[in-house]
Formats: sequence, structure tokens, C-alpha cells
Amino acid sequence: MNKLRKMFHLVGDNTNEDSLASKMRRSRFRFFLDLLASVPKPVSILDVGGTQIFWEMMGFSELEQIQITLLNLEMPEITLSNFVGLEGDAKNLDVIADQQFDVVFSNSVIEHVGDFSQQQRMASEIRRVGKRYFVQTPNCNFPMEPHYLFPAFQWLPESFQVGLIRHFDLGHIKKIPDLQEAREQVRSIRLIKKNELLTLFPDCNIYEEKFLGLVKSYVVFNKDWH
Repeated sequence: MNKLRKMFHLVGDNTNEDSLASKMRRSRFRFFLDLLASVPKPVSILDVGGTQIFWEMMGFSELEQIQITLLNLEMPEITLSNFVGLEGDAKNLDVIADQQFDVVFSNSVIEHVGDFSQQQRMASEIRRVGKRYFVQTPNCNFPMEPHYLFPAFQWLPESFQVGLIRHFDLGHIKKIPDLQEAREQVRSIRLIKKNELLTLFPDCNIYEEKFLGLVKSYVVFNKDWH
């Protein structure tokens, strides 16, 4: 398990600026900035499931021409003038009008909202409330599961997955001894395949993030982004 912890630090630890996850996040954001440059100012962004800290790290503090609304299940902490907090569920954005935001941004959230039907509801809402969208999610077929950082974890039988997290800290997930809680944790993540993304976002382009020639994650964005 010490080797797995070391692997987590090098591969999936977002607090380690030299980790693979951090490097890919920065590269992904540069791609987002290239797209964002084509959007007329001022720009309104809805970040589904994001945090102010993430945007501060990316240099978006106190930008007068860009306002970012952070949507989370619990009201997010806001300390900067160009941020707004919103409490809500990504699968039901009834409080937001059609095409209200110039851009909807979401990073590693859609795999956490439930089964495929729930993911469809989130995708539909994103496409409804935003003129443009930029949604990232890990690739189900990448051999290293990105949350547990355990090889092929997503392909193991549920009983084996539950047994592992009841006895070990894995990646971002601390050991969960309770059987029912461990089962709920396993069922709370559903990684998505490329063909499923094309169903969720039929009007999308797909940007593939690769590691050692394998697709680690996908970003979907509008074909008609302008």
C-alpha cells in the first residue's frame, strides 16, 4: 500500500503541482482559455461543482469582465467580488433560465451524480442553461481508476471493490469500514465511456487528454463554440 500512496502523490494528488493530475489540469485550462478568448466580454460562467480556490489558482481573481457562479449542493464559500455562490443540484437547474450563462464549465463532476439516467439529466441541464459548455470527465476505459488510484478498480466486481475500500485508503478515498457506507461509496461513482458522452452531448466536439498514448479523460465542448 505504500507504493500505492506514492503513486497517488505522483499521479492523482491535486495538491502536488508536479503530479500528473495537476499538469493535465493546467494543460486543460489552457485549452479552455483558448476557447474562452473567442467569447465577447463581459462573460458569465456557471461552474457546476467547482470552487473559488480552483479559479484563483488559474488566475481569475477579481476580473471585472468575467463573473463566475459556483453551483454546489451546499452554498460555496465566496470571498471575491466576481464570484457568486448558488446552492443547487446539477440535475435540476430550474432556478436558471434557458441560455442564461455564456459558458457552463464542469470538471470531474458528471461521473458523481448517479446512474446514466442521472448523468443524462445533468447533461441536458448544462446544454439548456448555457450558450456554450466545457465538461471534463475521466475515461472509463483508462486502466488506472482516477479516484481510488487502483489499477482496473472500475472493472472489478462490486463485492471486491467494497472489500478493498473497507480495509484500505485508496487514492482520494479514505478507508470506510462500514459495509453499507462502503457500498454507497462504490455506487457513487460511475465513469463514462466515449460513446456514452456522444449520447449525453450529441452536439459536442471531444478533446482527448492522453497519457502514455492512452486516453485518460475527455473534454466535451460545443461544435459551434464561437
